[in-house]
Amino acid sequence: MANVVSEGAAGRRTRTLRAENALTRLTDSPESPERLRRVLEQALVFTGATLAAVYTPGADGDLSLVESAGVPRTVYGLRDSYPGSGGSPPADAHRSGRPVFLGPEEAAAGTESGGAARRDFHLAVLPAHGDDGQACLVAVSEDPHGFDDDDRKCLELIAGAIVCPAPQAAPESTEPSSHAFSLAMDTGRVEVGDGILELFGTSRADFDGKVETLLGLTVPEDLPSLMSLFEAGHTVGDRELEFRVLQPSGPPRWLRLRGRMLAGAEGLPARLVGTVADASTLRSDVTDVARVQRLAAALAMAGTVRDVSQAVVSALRAPLRADRIALAELENDRLVVTVLDPPAPEAWPELWRLEWRSEWPEAPVRAMPTLATALREGRAQIWPAGTVLEPALADVGPGGLAVLPLPAAGRMAGACLIGWDTPHHFDPDERALLTASAGLAGQALMRAHALDAEHELVGMLQRQLLPRRLPRLPGAVAVARYLPSTAGLELGGDWYDVIPLPDNRVALVIGDVQGHSAAAATLMGQMRTALRAYAVEGHPPDVVVAHANRLLMDLETDLFVTCTYVDLDLEEGTAWCVRAGHLPPVLRHPDGTTEIAEADGGPPLGVVAQADFPMTPLRLRPGTLVALTTDGLVESTEADIDTGMDRFARGVAAADPAHLGLVADVLLGGARRSDDVALLLLRYDGMATHPLRESWTVWRVPEAARHARRFTRRTLRAWGVPEDAMDTALLVVSELVTNALVHTGGQVRLDLTLIGRRLRVSVADASPRTPAKPTSIGWEATGGRGILLVEAVSAAWGSVPVSGGKQVWSEIALDA
Repeated sequence: MANVVSEGAAGRRTRTLRAENALTRLTDSPESPERLRRVLEQALVFTGATLAAVYTPGADGDLSLVESAGVPRTVYGLRDSYPGSGGSPPADAHRSGRPVFLGPEEAAAGTESGGAARRDFHLAVLPAHGDDGQACLVAVSEDPHGFDDDDRKCLELIAGAIVCPAPQAAPESTEPSSHAFSLAMDTGRVEVGDGILELFGTSRADFDGKVETLLGLTVPEDLPSLMSLFEAGHTVGDRELEFRVLQPSGPPRWLRLRGRMLAGAEGLPARLVGTVADASTLRSDVTDVARVQRLAAALAMAGTVRDVSQAVVSALRAPLRADRIALAELENDRLVVTVLDPPAPEAWPELWRLEWRSEWPEAPVRAMPTLATALREGRAQIWPAGTVLEPALADVGPGGLAVLPLPAAGRMAGACLIGWDTPHHFDPDERALLTASAGLAGQALMRAHALDAEHELVGMLQRQLLPRRLPRLPGAVAVARYLPSTAGLELGGDWYDVIPLPDNRVALVIGDVQGHSAAAATLMGQMRTALRAYAVEGHPPDVVVAHANRLLMDLETDLFVTCTYVDLDLEEGTAWCVRAGHLPPVLRHPDGTTEIAEADGGPPLGVVAQADFPMTPLRLRPGTLVALTTDGLVESTEADIDTGMDRFARGVAAADPAHLGLVADVLLGGARRSDDVALLLLRYDGMATHPLRESWTVWRVPEAARHARRFTRRTLRAWGVPEDAMDTALLVVSELVTNALVHTGGQVRLDLTLIGRRLRVSVADASPRTPAKPTSIGWEATGGRGILLVEAVSAAWGSVPVSGGKQVWSEIALDA
C-alpha cells in the first residue's frame, strides 16, 4: 500500500478511459431491453452515483421516466414525470440543451419535499438523445463534494451513449399475451394472460377478473407498495416493482411487474398496462433486508477479525453466486488478508500466489493501482465482464468484479473483493446489498481489531499472573493450559500452580476467584503467592489452605475463592487432597479406569473465618494421571456440573497419558469460551531411584556437634560414601550444627539425604533469620568463617523457610 496515494492520481486519469471503453462495448453489443439499464449502471460504477435515470419527452411534451438504476428515485424526491414547460431541473436541461449541476440546497428545492426524502445530495442533469428527440440523464451523488471534473466527464460520455425508446403507446388490442396485463383504473377490472395466472397459482376458471383477487394472493408485507401503483393520485409514467406471492408450500415466489400508466381524458391515469415475470431466479427465499439483518446479527456476535471475515463471506458469497471473495484488513499501508474463499492458492491469480505467506498472502496492492484508488476514494467500485483492469485484479473476477472499501470511524478499515468467473450482471438490489454490507463490515472490522488487541493485552496480563513455566519434577510430568474468556475483555480469576517442595514432594494447586475483573485477577495473584509461600514454609496441606483462608478474610474483599490443593509425595506415590469449594481431582489409573476422587471439602476461602479443611488421602500408582480443572470446562447452561464432571472424566479416560500436551488440547477442545478455563495435568511415573534418608535430633549438650558428626559418619559409611566426600560432609555438619546451637534457640534437627551421587546435608532450627555471610574478616577475628567454609566445599548451598524457622542446606557432589 506504500504507493496508494501516488497511484491515486493515475487511477483518476484512467477512469474516463475505462468508462469510455466500457460504454463502447455496451453500445457495440446487440440491442436488448437491458442495454439502457447497463449504460446507466456505468454512472454508478465510474462516478459513484447512487441513482441514474433517463427521462424522455412524450407526445404532450412532458418528461417521463423510462429507466433507472440504483436506489429508488423516491429516496431523493424525484418524480416519475415533469411538465416540459415547468421549472424543474430536467425541464431546464431539456429546454436549454446544457448540463445542470445543483448542490444540496438547490437540488432539494427542485425535488418533491416528502417526509422521507433525503436532502443531502448533489444532482446532475445532462441532455441526452432518445430515438424521438432529446432526453435527459439525471444522476444523484451523496458524496459531500458532489461530482468532480472526472465525474462530469464520465457523465457526458454516458449521456452520449444513451439510446432510449420512445414512450410506448397504448396497445391497439386489449387481448393480453401470456404474461401481460391491462388494468382499468376506474373499475379495478384487470385482463391477464394465462402465464400470470399460473405465476399466481390460480386458474382461469377460479379468477373473477378483479385486481383485489390477485392482491389477496400476495405476501401481506408487500401490499402497501403494490397498492401505491393503483392510487388515483399517480401520474402517467413507467412503473417497476418486485413483490412476492404466496405458494401452497415452500417459500413465497418473487415476481417482477413492469408497466406503464396510460393517460385518459384530461390527462388523468386511465389504464395500467405491462407484464409480470418470474423473478425467483434473481431473488432467493430470503430478502436482501433479511440478509443485511442476519449479517448485522452475525457481526454483532463476531469477537475477532477472523469471525468478522467469515460472517461477511457467509452473507455474500452464496446470495451473489460469487466464485471468490477476499477480505483484507488495512494496517498502515499494507493490506493483510484475513480470509480467502475458496482458501486454495490455485483458486487465486498468479500474482497473489507469488505473495503467499504461511496461511494467506499479502495482497499485492502495488500491482493493483485501481484497488489503491478505490481505497483512497472510499467508494464501492463495480466492473462488469471485459473491463480493462490490471491482471492482479482482472483475474480475481474475469466475469465481473466488485471492490468494497470498508469504512469505519472516518478511516478505511479494509477492503472486500468479490469476483465472478462468468459474466455477471449487477442489479440494483445487489448494489444495495453490497453497500450496506460494506458499512456493517467496516465498523465490525474496526471493533474486532480493537477487541483482538484488547484480548491480547488481557491475555498478556493474565499470563504474567500465571507460572511462566512448570518445574521439572522427579518421577512425574506436569502440563497446564489456560484459556481466557472470549465473551468479554475483563481479566479472569482462574489460576494454577505447581510448587516443588523438599524431600521430592510437589504441591498441585488450581483455583478460581469469583467474577471477572481486575479486582479478581489481583486477588488471584495474591492467593497464588500466599499459597506458594505457606507451602514452601513446610506446612501440611490443611494448614496451608487454612492460612490462605485467614489471609483472605483479613483482606476484607467481597470476593471469595475456590481451590483444590494436592500435596504429592513423589517417592511414595501418596498424596493429601484439600478442597475449598472447588472441583475434586479426577484420577486415571494405569489400567484406564477413571474415578472422581471422593475428597471431603470445606467452604470457599473468604467465607468462614474459622473453617475446617479436611485432608483426603490419595494413592497413586506409576502411570496414574491426575487431572484438575475449573468450572469453565465442565459447567454450562445445557448441563449441570455433575454431568460436566462425568463428561470430563470420560475424556480423561479416553486419553493417552503418554502425551500430556495432546491430552490437554483434546480436553479443551469443547471448552466454552464464555468463561475462562484452567487445566492442570500430572502423570505420576514413580521414581526410579529412591533417596536414602536419615534424621537426627540434636540435643543442646556440650558435645552436641561431636554426636552429630558421629551420627553422620556412621550413616555415610552404611551408604557407602567415599572417605574424601565423608570428610567434606563432616566439616559441613560441624559448621551448620554449631551455628544453629550458638545463634538460635529451640530444637535443632539434622537431615541427611543421598540422591544418586549427591549428598544433601540440612540443619533446621527455630529461628527465621537467614545466616549472614560476612563481607570481610580480620586476622584477629575468632568467628564468622563457618559459612564461608560451607560455601567453599559445597556444590550448592542455601536457606529456606520452614514452619516457624528455617533450614540451611548444603549439597556435596560425591564425584568431586
